[in-house]
Amino acid sequence: MTKKPALVPKELLIPFILITSLFALWGFANDITNPMVAAFKRVLELNNTQASWVQLAFYGGYFTMALPAAFFIKKYSYKTGVLLGLGLYAFGACLFYPAAAWESYGFFLASLYILTFGLAFLETTANPYILSMGPEATATQRLNLAQAFNPMGALAGLFVAKTFILNALQSNNVDASGNIIFDGLDEVAKAAIRTNDLMVIRNPYVILGLVVIAIFAVIAMVKMPESKDSSGKIDFGATMKRLLKNRNFVEGTFAQMFYVGAQIMVWTYIYQYAESIGISTYDAVNYAYASLGIFLLGRWICTFLMRIVEPRKLLALFSVLAMIFTLGAIFLTGLTGLYSLVAISFAMSLMF
Repeated sequence: MTKKPALVPKELLIPFILITSLFALWGFANDITNPMVAAFKRVLELNNTQASWVQLAFYGGYFTMALPAAFFIKKYSYKTGVLLGLGLYAFGACLFYPAAAWESYGFFLASLYILTFGLAFLETTANPYILSMGPEATATQRLNLAQAFNPMGALAGLFVAKTFILNALQSNNVDASGNIIFDGLDEVAKAAIRTNDLMVIRNPYVILGLVVIAIFAVIAMVKMPESKDSSGKIDFGATMKRLLKNRNFVEGTFAQMFYVGAQIMVWTYIYQYAESIGISTYDAVNYAYASLGIFLLGRWICTFLMRIVEPRKLLALFSVLAMIFTLGAIFLTGLTGLYSLVAISFAMSLMF
């Protein structure tokens, strides 16, 4: 009987654990930020368009830095890319301290933008790095296992957002009739609450920055595999021509683009969907919890199922499930529609 290859070789277990922790780190950043759209809207009295700049800054950082990160990793190594990513992540998070002191929304957006420079480096680096840490036969399963820790970080981010930010914002306080007290205050009283609430928003990000600095130090000291993209000289034009001739790459890129857009929409607009049926932002976090919980469950189930079902067939099945739940979110009303929106996360669990 042929022995199955190891998922992760023993000598690479510590590096695998350290790089896998990065999946949780960017999951944390993603899902502590989603509720910040509503938080900044209330604290700084913004309209929906202005508040949505949080997501534009966050995902704009990914867009800006993805290709530079790939070129950097190609020239140097995966470990160097990870360390630069962690450095940018920590720097952006710590910039929340002066942003709160200046009470500048633009400064907060710039901080998020820089923070996601780091996330772009980490995501560009960590995925292929994990694939390289073991036999090619188990690469897909190994990557799915590592990605299963992403929703763990996301759940932690939601917990921090709900418990230490949304629950602590004085601008969210209501009177006996359920009206927001902040809305009826004069400008002096609002200014005092605004100062307090921006400090509330600041603190978790600054603490996160310090945690990331600690992880940076550990990875810098630990001997890591010196894997890198070693395909040769960087020639962007020739590389793009070669990739565009690869049907799997072109179709996969479009599929990934639509998937990521759908994921952002599903997880960000749970709050707007809930608000439209009379559920507060604070309580809507519970539905975001449920969404990430079943996303995590799906990850673990799929890690097991890929041992017995061909990954592309499993992906096709989960794609059909996603379409069914999406139709439910569109055509069903009230809580049933919200449950359908949440259920999409189970179908998305395998897709990334």
